[in-house]
Amino acid sequence: MSSQVEGAGVVPERAAQGTVIDTDISARLDRLPWGRFHVLVIVALGITWVLDGLEVTLAGSLVGALRQPPMAFSEFDVGLAASSYLVGAVLGAVGFGWLTDRIGRKKLFFITLALYLCATAATGLSWDIYSFCLFRFLTGAGIGGEYTAINSTIQELVPARARGWTNLVINGSFWIGAALGSVLAIVLLRPEVIDPAWGWRIAFFVGGGIGLAILLLRRWIPESPRWLVTHGYAAEADRVVTEIEKRFTDAGVTLPPPDTSKHTKLKVRHHTPLSEVAQAMFVTSRQQTLVGLCLMIGQAFFYNALFFTYALVLERFYGVPGGHVGWYLLPFALGSFLGPVVLGRLFDTVGRRPMIAFTYGISAVLLAIAGYLFKIEALGPTGQTAAWMVVFFFASAAASSAYLTVAETFPLEIRALAIAAFYAIGTGIGGVSGPLLFGALVESGSREAVFGGYLLGAVLMLGAAVAGGIWGTAAEGKSLEDVSKPLASA
Repeated sequence: MSSQVEGAGVVPERAAQGTVIDTDISARLDRLPWGRFHVLVIVALGITWVLDGLEVTLAGSLVGALRQPPMAFSEFDVGLAASSYLVGAVLGAVGFGWLTDRIGRKKLFFITLALYLCATAATGLSWDIYSFCLFRFLTGAGIGGEYTAINSTIQELVPARARGWTNLVINGSFWIGAALGSVLAIVLLRPEVIDPAWGWRIAFFVGGGIGLAILLLRRWIPESPRWLVTHGYAAEADRVVTEIEKRFTDAGVTLPPPDTSKHTKLKVRHHTPLSEVAQAMFVTSRQQTLVGLCLMIGQAFFYNALFFTYALVLERFYGVPGGHVGWYLLPFALGSFLGPVVLGRLFDTVGRRPMIAFTYGISAVLLAIAGYLFKIEALGPTGQTAAWMVVFFFASAAASSAYLTVAETFPLEIRALAIAAFYAIGTGIGGVSGPLLFGALVESGSREAVFGGYLLGAVLMLGAAVAGGIWGTAAEGKSLEDVSKPLASA
């Protein structure tokens, strides 16, 4: 038996608080070759980012329809709706993040997805700006909770050698959802296909339908064995890992023996006091906290400010009809997905710190250049979109690496809550303020004012590049327990 209680012959269903468990669960998970199990994990859990991309793009692509009667949103209303979604995501991340560390990953990624699919379907039934913002808030709460439960689960199931690339690709799959949202907007806003007054409603119903399908697929994903053993469920953790290993051996794969040096002794804890969470984040891991904040704030402002308001920019400054916005967001989204796919492997080979510094730094420089071209009216809508495609090729990898960083540099006992805290603070400062600020800048009709907003985003990204490059953690190829020692280590 690979997990046993010291001084006991049989492991109870749940060990008592303070019991010491000697386990090789982490070593067994990290030795696994890449297989169909990991692909299932990516599809069933990584869909979160597809759904988020779908939601964000629909909200942006449907601006034209929402500004028409009966909704008749103003540009400020559009920014308010975007910020409502993000406020919900912030609060959902914190609340569900605390629960994820306390009651487990699996329970939460069912609850949060159920909330998402109900709320996004309800958005299609909105009747005014207030009901729309309420349902967007609840949708965001579901997505925010998903981020914490899913990021922690994926980190704890994927082998160390592939953790960087996997995390970047999954986070980058946001853009698959963005592309899907663009296509839906193109089709559903065509008057010859469907009445525009109903097209935007059906678009949100589609998001709920996708969520329902994924809810069924997630039944096959196990609870994180790392979480189980830390909370005293050693026998259950052993059973889960044994079943995962059986998937490989049944397929004819001979597994190497676990690294005996990777045994971990953990003192069972049924929960972690918030005082200990604060101690870990702001005293023991103070440097990692500062780096995480810089990365999350920079990318949150960059992404949410630019992408949430790009439809407004196209309409206001280029005269692009609302029904045509999707054509510009589609190549934008597809190009952005290529960034994490192409650059992701380098985070596992070249290393975390140099790649974070490079992707954040080049994004800042290119953002300033693209913003200047916008200011001097050097490009039309097609050329400006092409410029943003280049910027976001690098920026999408940078943003994904922020989630990778905060997910792997904090102990298992507080991993989900740490992700939630960074997401909440980063999104609260950079994400919520960004759409409101850019909504006001676009509404002013001044290209120079909008360019000033772009420069602010570039400065934040450049600061994150410096912080990540100098003080980031070289976590490539290392077990999570080696990157950040569990609080429960005996």
